[in-house]
Amino acid sequence: MTSPRILDPRAVPVSGADEHLPPVAASALTAQALAERFQRLQRTGDWQPELTGDGRTGAARPPKPAAVLVPLVQGGDGLRVLLTRRTDHLRDHAGQISFPGGRTEASDAGPDATALREAEEEVGLPPSRVQLIGRMPTYTTITGYVVTPVVGLVESAFDLSELVLDRGEVAEAFAVPLPFLMNPAHHRRHVFEFEGGQRQFLSMPWQGPGADGLHREYFIWGATAAMLRNLYRLLAA
Repeated sequence: MTSPRILDPRAVPVSGADEHLPPVAASALTAQALAERFQRLQRTGDWQPELTGDGRTGAARPPKPAAVLVPLVQGGDGLRVLLTRRTDHLRDHAGQISFPGGRTEASDAGPDATALREAEEEVGLPPSRVQLIGRMPTYTTITGYVVTPVVGLVESAFDLSELVLDRGEVAEAFAVPLPFLMNPAHHRRHVFEFEGGQRQFLSMPWQGPGADGLHREYFIWGATAAMLRNLYRLLAA
């Protein structure tokens, strides 16, 4: 059985939030602390993700390898996570909040190469401005992508105004403070009921300025929220 796609996640009831869990300490959210945590993970493999997929139990299409870049933008006010809002006409993930990324091409040397290539193609982020610090375990989406999240530090001299978006895929790019996303009080749980079962997912709605400087709500949910939740679990461990 394959779970149906959720067309309007905002309409799915919230079953609760995770304010009982502690936020990641500020000392663990610096560029140096994150780099050291991923170095330890690479040496010891001392962590397993909480969420591994969208609950997809069957599919007409075979799994497809993909990678996303989790870009952590350095600045005087701390780290921020660079995210995109997809255009509304895409076949998969239209209008959703996503990391820059996409399907692996045959010419890619591996997930790191895919993530950097896609980030440059989608938002104009040059690979030379990104220091990769590690990978998280794969996450399988309901659309059949097996996604490797690749975490990178964007150099502090880089300004978001330098981004050049691929308007065919990306409607806008914006940055969310990492402490907001690493506080589980902002992690809301939803339960989607359908004939024959149910599907659960997380959302992390954030209100803040977009690329135009105007404040609005960005509804972060699904695979993007799940990968951020896994990052929370890694840093809180």
